[in-house]
Amino acid sequence: MSLTPRTSIVALSAAAVMAGAVGATAEGELNLYSSRHYDTDERLYSDFTEATGITINRIEGKADELIARMEAEGANSPADILLTVDTSRLQRAKDAGVLQAIDSAVLEDRIPSNLQDDDNQWFGFSQRARIIFYDKNDVTNPPRDYVSLADPAYKGLVCHRSSSNVYSQTLLAAVIENHGEDAARDWAQGVVDNFARDPQGGDTDQLRGIISGECDISIANSYYFARALRRDVDGVTADIEQIGWVFPAQDAEGAHMNLSGGGVAKNAPNRDNAIAFMEYLVSDQAQQYFSAGNDEFPTVPGVPLSESVAKLGAFEADKVNLSAVAANVPAAQKIFNDVGWK
Repeated sequence: MSLTPRTSIVALSAAAVMAGAVGATAEGELNLYSSRHYDTDERLYSDFTEATGITINRIEGKADELIARMEAEGANSPADILLTVDTSRLQRAKDAGVLQAIDSAVLEDRIPSNLQDDDNQWFGFSQRARIIFYDKNDVTNPPRDYVSLADPAYKGLVCHRSSSNVYSQTLLAAVIENHGEDAARDWAQGVVDNFARDPQGGDTDQLRGIISGECDISIANSYYFARALRRDVDGVTADIEQIGWVFPAQDAEGAHMNLSGGGVAKNAPNRDNAIAFMEYLVSDQAQQYFSAGNDEFPTVPGVPLSESVAKLGAFEADKVNLSAVAANVPAAQKIFNDVGWK
């Protein structure tokens, strides 16, 4: 899958998807459990309600807390949909038995097969590329792929998030899937050897680390950087010209993608409304909101990108099956523990 800025409109319009999503359902409610904490998602909810008459009731929290809540509620759970960030959490929900398989030609046709669960229990709605960032003043030959981050040439230059972070876990799980467990272990050890500081902070803190001089190379999700291009982000935007970026592995597997997605709850009391909302999220209109409102990449091919996202340039994304990647997360965590990645 190539992600290229474009202005063409895909054949299936937002209006057509909405017409199919609404169907005979034009009233009632939808109970949404969400760990997405972005104010810009309000537009998604209000437009869906305006188009369908379906009222959305939201419960927000951390993904693990919401999954545990759904488990505890059991058959009496009011949840219709779980929305969360990262493949590992979607898989965690599936493994916990709180999601159900659904049949939707709209979802299966619109979302590439590698961005949806093999058993149709979860589907991806937006993406973030895991990009290598570097200090243009100090690094003249930045790493061009994830594997090169372990090169001794970069000793003392790399900063990264902790091993407990799902982005870290999913990236290593993808390395396992693409290169094998032994190579992944060697890679993780090499990155640890190259750390400029102990793992700490979020993705924005990795960008700040480059600007402050604590490190020269890091990895962060694309939308943190695109957000700093679009509006002021403390400690980043003022000196953003200092930072260069590389979409990794363009001559190999392609850039790793983190997924934001959701699934229909196992005991959804408003199942038809839940499927209608899921189908709405892959309409052109909703997909453009993900890009314009939160600087993310759509999962539906051909949907135009927002200006901030388009500035990052065209690239090839890793086509690895994310269901397979999710299955490697336990092995990734063991490797992190073995090599001392805090």
